Amino acid sequence: MNNQVAQQQKPTKLTDLVLDRVKQMQDTQDLSLPKNYNASNALNAAFLELQKVQDRNHRPALEVCSHDSIVKSLLDMTLQGLSPAKDQCYFIVYGNELQMQRSYFGTVAAVKRLDGVKKVRAEVIHEKDDFEIGANEDMELVVKRFVPKFENQDNQIVGAFAMIKTDEGTDFTVMTKKEIDQSWAQTRQKNNKVQQNFSQEMAKRTVLNRAAKMFINTSDDSDLLTGAINDTTSNEYDDERRDVTPVEDEKRSTDKLLEGFQKSQEAKAKGVSNNGNSNENKEEASEEVADGQTELFNEGTIKPADEADA
Repeated sequence: MNNQVAQQQKPTKLTDLVLDRVKQMQDTQDLSLPKNYNASNALNAAFLELQKVQDRNHRPALEVCSHDSIVKSLLDMTLQGLSPAKDQCYFIVYGNELQMQRSYFGTVAAVKRLDGVKKVRAEVIHEKDDFEIGANEDMELVVKRFVPKFENQDNQIVGAFAMIKTDEGTDFTVMTKKEIDQSWAQTRQKNNKVQQNFSQEMAKRTVLNRAAKMFINTSDDSDLLTGAINDTTSNEYDDERRDVTPVEDEKRSTDKLLEGFQKSQEAKAKGVSNNGNSNENKEEASEEVADGQTELFNEGTIKPADEADA
């Protein structure tokens, strides 16, 4: 019965409601989206993508996932200026929750939005590549030399590094293959085919996520943007939320935004209900969706990325 009620809802309304919420934040909370970013187009692309997303038991995400998790995923996507049409993000079902995760391209695009960032890049290091690290006078890690060789392309990956170039200098983050494997072991998609089939892109994505987290948590950028970026990164890890939450009684900015969104929708639903309709009951029933099981990446969800910056 619950699934039937969920099916009766028009999913396109969710994208319209998120778009309205984004417009409110632009007016009242100084939300600034990328100059060439069309939130409406991105949400429409997300809706088309969501129609294909299924849980592990091949049930449609729009039927299985809770209303709140769908809204939050779409909101996080929009706050970061991402679009599934550009392979910058994708959606995964965990139980009855929908989560949005960034691709390598998506992380590059999100970090480039931070103040002062000029260039973002990540590369993998293959066995026998010429790679040397060191430290500057401020005891900051630097990559002193990186000379990849064509004949090493099929060699084993021994590590990866990320570079974030800003007005004030360049930040480097380096991870060994062992550290990358340990990071993958903590994700919700342990031993998945994507990491095996696209190991280069996944390694670049992992080291860039680590670099972005360190950079973001020491920046003075908008809480709306940095909160959404951190939230999306933490979606992938079983215990990552403990690392990115400042204190227990503080909620993430996206959660606060979602609370405001929910209150506005409750007020609307109550107003409609007073006119004799049963929308309020439908909304309550739709949230009691059946539990699913952890969704692994579907083959082909992530496409191999090109070497150029996103």
